[in-house]
Amino acid sequence: MQIETSAPGLSLSLAGKVVLVTGGSRGIGAATVRLFRRAGARVVFSYRSAAQQANDLVAECGGTDLCRALQQELASVEDGQALVAAAIAQFGQLDALIVNHGIWPPHDQSIATMSLDQWRVTLGINLDSVFGLVQAATGHMLKQPVTSGTRGHIILVASTAAQRGEAFHADYAASKGALLSFTKSLSSELAPQGILCNCVAPGWVVTEMSAGTLSDPIASKKALGLIPLGRAADPDEIAGPIVFLCTPWAGFISGEIFNVNGGAVLVG
Repeated sequence: MQIETSAPGLSLSLAGKVVLVTGGSRGIGAATVRLFRRAGARVVFSYRSAAQQANDLVAECGGTDLCRALQQELASVEDGQALVAAAIAQFGQLDALIVNHGIWPPHDQSIATMSLDQWRVTLGINLDSVFGLVQAATGHMLKQPVTSGTRGHIILVASTAAQRGEAFHADYAASKGALLSFTKSLSSELAPQGILCNCVAPGWVVTEMSAGTLSDPIASKKALGLIPLGRAADPDEIAGPIVFLCTPWAGFISGEIFNVNGGAVLVG
């Protein structure tokens, strides 16, 4: 990589690229959509039910010439495949897939009493649909020419629960833990073909999904007490590493689990 020392600043431009972000209408997903647009990429994002938030985000990000929202349930392999096909139809290409959607049942549920329905719903959303997304995106990316050393990027968003487990949330931890192995397997297979696969693993983040826990004084104290930085992350602090991993500056990174958790995985 040739470094232009005369440039006024560090460029992380992704101009000319097209990115698909799942679960992009709010939280980490919305922050990621905004940051990719700031980097110059055109973005397609999915949402399940937050239509007004999705439409507002499209307008904020420059309108439908630059950003588009697709309503899509992501609960099965077929759902994931359908979303990729619809996303490619929007702008005619796909350079990065950001798998951000997911479900975390907020109620504690012991493994002895967890219903089969809860297990299947969580695994369907958090894992089965991911397989469909990645399979379809990979099939498209492999047909694209190599530019800036790559054919494409795949970023899976996991969790600290993937690495140390989470009592009473075994379904969530298992589904996210699978993404770590999936990332490493994809990297071993696809990096030689120019597709770089990495995983970003956040800890507690201030989002709608975590609002119930973080607004409860007792639960919040317990959760934040395990974070050396003493606070939950802002969604932008997760979006930054996601976008970085899709730039040429991360062109020699593949198969990594990028921890963004304030040091929490190293504690307890």
